Amino acid sequence: MMQGMVIDMEEARLQTLAQVRAFLDGTTEVAFRVPKAERNQFIERVLKRFGYAPHGKADKGVLLRYIERMTGLSRQQVTRLVRQYRKDGKLSKRQAAPRHGFTGRFTATDAALLAEMDVLHSTLSGPATKKLMERALLVFGDVRFERLAGISVSHLYNLRGGKQYQNKRRHWTKTRPTGVPIGQRRAPQPNGMPGYIRIDSVHQGDQDGAKGVYHINAVDCVTQFQLVATCEKISEAYLLPVIQQLPEGFPFVILGFHADNGSEYINYQVAKLLEKLLIEFTKSRPRHSNDNALALSSARRS
Repeated sequence: MMQGMVIDMEEARLQTLAQVRAFLDGTTEVAFRVPKAERNQFIERVLKRFGYAPHGKADKGVLLRYIERMTGLSRQQVTRLVRQYRKDGKLSKRQAAPRHGFTGRFTATDAALLAEMDVLHSTLSGPATKKLMERALLVFGDVRFERLAGISVSHLYNLRGGKQYQNKRRHWTKTRPTGVPIGQRRAPQPNGMPGYIRIDSVHQGDQDGAKGVYHINAVDCVTQFQLVATCEKISEAYLLPVIQQLPEGFPFVILGFHADNGSEYINYQVAKLLEKLLIEFTKSRPRHSNDNALALSSARRS
C-alpha cells in the first residue's frame, strides 16, 4: 500500500504533456508498475487530468504511451480501456459473462444403470444396447430406463466413455494370440510359365477290410505335366518325403505349390519344407472351387 502511495505522489507531479513527454524520453523502463488492482483508477486519473478528446493525434499517442509504460498493458488493451472510459465516463471491472452450458440430461444413476446392462450382456453394440433398454421400459415396464430408452446411440457411447460409467465398470479384453497364416489364400499365378503345380490327394478305397493307399496327384498349371505318387497313409511320416521328391520328378524348376485346405498340406511342416525349397505356397479360397480344379479333375481321371 505504501508503494502505491509513493507512485501516486510521484506521478501526480506530471501536470503537462510536455512533462509526460520528457518523462517518457528520459526513462526507457520504469522500476515500478501500477498494481493490477489499481490500473483502472490510475487510467481514470490520467485521463481526467490531461483530457483526451481535445488533443491531437500526436498528443493522444503520448498519453497512450505513458499509460502503457506505467501499467504494463499493450497498446490494444490501453486503447480499449480509453474507449470504454470515453463511452461510460468511468472504468469498471468487467464481470465475466456467465457460461451457458448444456444441462445434463443423464445422471450418475443412468450411467450406473448402463454399466449394469453392459455387464449382463457383455457390452453389445450401441444399437443393440439401446434396443435392450427400450424393451426394458416398454415391454417389462422398468421405469428406471425411462431416460435411457430415449438415448441416441452416439450419446450412449459418450456415457460409456465418461468417468461415472468407468468408475462403475471397467472392461478389459484379453489379448488374443495372432495366428501365423500358412500359405497365401489365392489362386496360383504362373503368368504362362511352367513350374506352378496344383496338388491333391485321393483315397483308393478299402477292399476286403484292407486299407487302400492314397494317390498324390500333382499337375503343372501351364504344361499339364502330371506326376502321381502313392502313400500308404496321409501323415507327416509318409507324406513329407513324397512332397520333397515330387519337384525332382518334373522336367522344370518348381516355383509354386498350390493345395486345397486339407490339413495334410496346410500345416507348418509342409510350409517349412516348401520355404526351404524356395517354393511359393498358395491355398484355395473359400467358394472358389476352380482354384484347384485342375488337380481334382486329373486325380479323378487317374
